[in-house]
Amino acid sequence: MFKASSPLFSGLLWKIPWRISQPQKARQRKRLRSVDRVVDTISAALARNGQKARSVDRWYREMPREEEMLPKDKYTLFDKKEKTYRKGIHSTLPLIVRLLQSLSTSHVTSLAWDVRTKTRIEWEARYWEYVSL
Repeated sequence: MFKASSPLFSGLLWKIPWRISQPQKARQRKRLRSVDRVVDTISAALARNGQKARSVDRWYREMPREEEMLPKDKYTLFDKKEKTYRKGIHSTLPLIVRLLQSLSTSHVTSLAWDVRTKTRIEWEARYWEYVSL
């Protein structure tokens, strides 16, 4: 007789837990802190040269730091297709997007930054660290 279990009934069974583990949370917090350090490095390097960047000023205005964020914003993302409008970061997104997700739900529609802009900030930080040696 046919037994309607998950693998038999629908094919491949994805084994992604519904809850993020403690080591995954620690890695996520570490990634968020590293993004904060990169932006701080760029800001300090520009200040030493007597310059400013609108993108860095905008980052400070609109993006909360890791310690200011709620756990809901650290470990979940806005998703309009989900029932609760939230999706766990551990199951869906690639690393570069997870690294840059420090937005609260209210900023999702208003902020028009894309991944290329944020990775450009990382490359600028590496450049300024190299120049300041």
